[in-house]
Amino acid sequence: MKTYLKFLINLFNNSFLKVFTIFFMIIFILNIFEQVEFFKNTNLNFFYLVFLSFLNTPSIVFEILPFIFLLTAQLFFMYLIDKNELEIFKYNGLNNIKILKILGTYSFILGIIFVVFFYNISSILKNSFLLIKNSYTNDDKYLAVITENGLWIKDQINNNINIINATKVDNEFLLDVSITQFDKDFRILRIIKSDKVDISSNEWIVFKPKILEDDKSSFPNQIELISNFDLKKINSLFSNLYSLTIIDLINLRKSYKSLNYSVIELDSHLYKIISYPIYLLLITIFAAIIMLNIGYGKNTFFTVTYGIFLSVIIYYINYFFNILGTNEKIPLFLSIFLPLIILSIINFTSIIKLNEK
Repeated sequence: MKTYLKFLINLFNNSFLKVFTIFFMIIFILNIFEQVEFFKNTNLNFFYLVFLSFLNTPSIVFEILPFIFLLTAQLFFMYLIDKNELEIFKYNGLNNIKILKILGTYSFILGIIFVVFFYNISSILKNSFLLIKNSYTNDDKYLAVITENGLWIKDQINNNINIINATKVDNEFLLDVSITQFDKDFRILRIIKSDKVDISSNEWIVFKPKILEDDKSSFPNQIELISNFDLKKINSLFSNLYSLTIIDLINLRKSYKSLNYSVIELDSHLYKIISYPIYLLLITIFAAIIMLNIGYGKNTFFTVTYGIFLSVIIYYINYFFNILGTNEKIPLFLSIFLPLIILSIINFTSIIKLNEK
């Protein structure tokens, strides 16, 4: 490996580790406070809360990686500018464009590593965190999962337990529904079957049910069934996609499709993960351009503040397009990649001026 290449990569690694460690510790400490507040009425050991915070922190860190890469690139160039290293590189034939190529390539490689390894590890930890936390709430009485056999719901109302299975979801309706009601000792009370159930509210409307109770069948026109679930709550149970590995996401997508369940949010999440290395590459180049354009004449505080301000704008632009995509105002693929295309154009037009510095 060439000496200058080794120097630049080591400098970027050192800068990244500093920024990454600072943000990891900040998020970790804030998580501890959050867990203390959440479990204030329980008798859990403080070190157990620290453990829970550790499980939850990596997934949050993954979400803010673009911000970490931006500050890393700024810190990287602060060192080069303060030590006049850029001038030394320029005299030895290593111009700004070549440095950007090295940083961009290395950021892209790091992005792939973070997606393949760090994301999957953080999702496993996040899933463990949610399972542990759920065991200390009343939500363990209510459960919804999607399998190859459709949507399954465990719903406890007073002393009765309902086990519900539906093969399809059509907007606010469950289709081809089977409901088995048990008492608290899991003795079967009755079985209800229906082709269509309205779950738009907590008062489910079961259309033309077939009810089997005490070895007798009845066929009312419709009945109401009180539930802890409505469509909004069922959707929210599958909203924390950061607790699923990439393989889990792909398998869940297959299950969603078989259930006729909307895959928009799931596809949006998968597109984000796929595009993450490109995003990290572009945000690193963007930060480098900021430093090479204003870093010479401005103080450190101004430079970092300016970078943070622009990163916030980029975040909200991404968020805005993501909302448009998930609401089907624009194609989902375009909602993820259009902000990246815009950032690429900004970077490309700015790079042209760099060699003049």
